[in-house]
Amino acid sequence: MRRAATSTLLLLVPAVGALSCTDLTVTPKDALTPSNAFRSDAEVLAGVASVYAQLRQTVENYYNISEISSGEMIVPTRGSDWYDNGVWVEEYQQGWTANSALGIGDINGVWNAMFSGIARANLMIDVINTAGGASKDTTLAELRTLRAWYYYVLQDFFGGVPLVTSTEVKQYPRSSRDEIFKFIESELKASAANLPTKWPDAFSGRVTKGAANAILASLYLNAQVYDGNVTAAGLTKGTARWQDAISAANAVINSGVYSLATDWKSNFSTDNHNSPENIFYVQHTAQPGLGMSLQMRSLHYNQTGVNGGPWNGFSTTAEVYRRWDAADPRRSMWLVGPQRSFDTGQPTTDRQGNPLIFTDTIGNITAANENEGVRPYKFPVLSSAPSGDAFPNNYPIYRLAEMYLIRAEAQNELGQTAAAIADVNIVRRRVGLAALNTGMSQADARTAIFAERQFELAAEGKYRQDAIRAGVYTAARQFKTAKEPYKILMPIPATQIQTNPLLTQNPGY
Repeated sequence: MRRAATSTLLLLVPAVGALSCTDLTVTPKDALTPSNAFRSDAEVLAGVASVYAQLRQTVENYYNISEISSGEMIVPTRGSDWYDNGVWVEEYQQGWTANSALGIGDINGVWNAMFSGIARANLMIDVINTAGGASKDTTLAELRTLRAWYYYVLQDFFGGVPLVTSTEVKQYPRSSRDEIFKFIESELKASAANLPTKWPDAFSGRVTKGAANAILASLYLNAQVYDGNVTAAGLTKGTARWQDAISAANAVINSGVYSLATDWKSNFSTDNHNSPENIFYVQHTAQPGLGMSLQMRSLHYNQTGVNGGPWNGFSTTAEVYRRWDAADPRRSMWLVGPQRSFDTGQPTTDRQGNPLIFTDTIGNITAANENEGVRPYKFPVLSSAPSGDAFPNNYPIYRLAEMYLIRAEAQNELGQTAAAIADVNIVRRRVGLAALNTGMSQADARTAIFAERQFELAAEGKYRQDAIRAGVYTAARQFKTAKEPYKILMPIPATQIQTNPLLTQNPGY
């Protein structure tokens, strides 16, 4: 049973979202401003909660594109199901453009959702600066950290974007990716000083020093990409920040706040809000529209009766599934073979009444059978949930296990291979796997670390960044030919450029 207090802050969602618009030039009539609202502590709390609430959007379009475009997941067309104007195949095959189905759909959705979070944060920063109060510095640090995270997502996908830090209503040109990187870095470093190491249980889910440092660790891990130059010919890597990545990861690891969960699966359960390794996460609750829906995207229609049944879409290929050793307990996050109902525990059938057996192969991405493809099932269902978007599993953006793996990768790139593999072995030991040889070469260690990241973090939205760092993101794979190297960046959606002529398009598009 979830404690009601854990969701109080994150689930109050006032109409602050009305303030957000993609060109940042129009203020709707009902937009809240410091002068027409927030006259009480309750209103201020609700306004801050609206900034947190936007975190749920990162588990929607941003998550879907990260997983499917990287090839960690695939959504084959199954008869008339999951065609949707070919958008899912386009996503997997990296066939998008600025005005394709994905470009004006989910890619545009990421732009809108993250700028909505930024607009909410900017408004509340103005409010808090005006209102003052004993908790002013901490609340501002929370808001600046959340705003930095929304900018992290934007620059991860698009590179340079408009840098907006006020509620002034006007059009903005793009700032460079380097400017966005430096802004994120400075905001997180400044905010960490005023954030608590841990909140009381009644306020769990609010950002902490650990959250700010975890985002920094990830920012530095990807610095060569983020500081690089993307042209139509591809990426020229920028300056590495390996030691900074180690320092930020160490700040989390050595904080004394987090520890690896004894049971790996408990990090993803329907009651995972007490996981000792969750650093920064999206808080969900068993209420329609306020919960997780990842389960519904992958499970077969007949595997639970919640909200009329799942959607039978997200799968993975045999190439991905077979990377896991059969002895690795984390392989159990994939469903393959005969299936059961998660409501009754009994064997279940497909829609024709045949035993439901998931195959590890998919014959045709545009004409798959309803049982084809291994299904991700890292986050279990709650059969008593009132709807398919009301599963209460919290979604971890950063866990302690990833901090060890970030430190490992950075150490290895600095030639500290034995220490790097020792960190990998900490993660492996938790799931009962044999230790890797700390005497391996740097090149072999690099391969092992990337592999371990996928074994540990699959279905957590990480693999796109990993594939880009490894230089394999646009490479050929099953059902996909090699694509243009500039596609490590998403296009600026055509609708955004049409609305704001100060915007320029990314190279190659």
